[in-house]
Amino acid sequence: MAGAFETGKYRNVFAEYGYPEAEIQRRVEQTFETIFYGNEEERFYHEVGADMAYIEDTGNHDVRTEGMSYGMMACVQMNRREEFDRLWKWTRTYMYIEDGPCKNYFAWSCATDGSKNAEGPAPDGEEYFAMALFFAANRWGNGTGIFHYADEARAILRECIHKGEPGHPGEPMWDTSR
Repeated sequence: MAGAFETGKYRNVFAEYGYPEAEIQRRVEQTFETIFYGNEEERFYHEVGADMAYIEDTGNHDVRTEGMSYGMMACVQMNRREEFDRLWKWTRTYMYIEDGPCKNYFAWSCATDGSKNAEGPAPDGEEYFAMALFFAANRWGNGTGIFHYADEARAILRECIHKGEPGHPGEPMWDTSR
């Protein structure tokens, strides 16, 4: 059985249950607009300055790697590059760990002002960041610096696998011996 990538046919459970395509599309777009641009009580997405934004974990009033990476996935799937780039820039500016054994990973939790609540990563954040970045490279192509999406994704995965090797302190996210 060939999967969606090979066939180009992606499962749509709503369509399988009989919802019209126009209604499905309208609801998906409406939900995105609510989460990203709804009123203060509804939205999770908050713009910061001219070129950054974060997704708030409303239960903890902070910013977490999984929320940021899920937001990036939603943006790339909805073809919303500006919002994607804003989320990625906030992530690289505030969540990126520059020193110590977790260097080149992302702090799993930050305050909404960007200060780190934690100095360690959470594997799901790194995994979804890499996937969202590869999707972005495929959809929009690569830019420069942190917006060279494919290079950034490869760098994340390289850290996840090679940390702990000689001359590369820290712990890998995955055990490659299994």
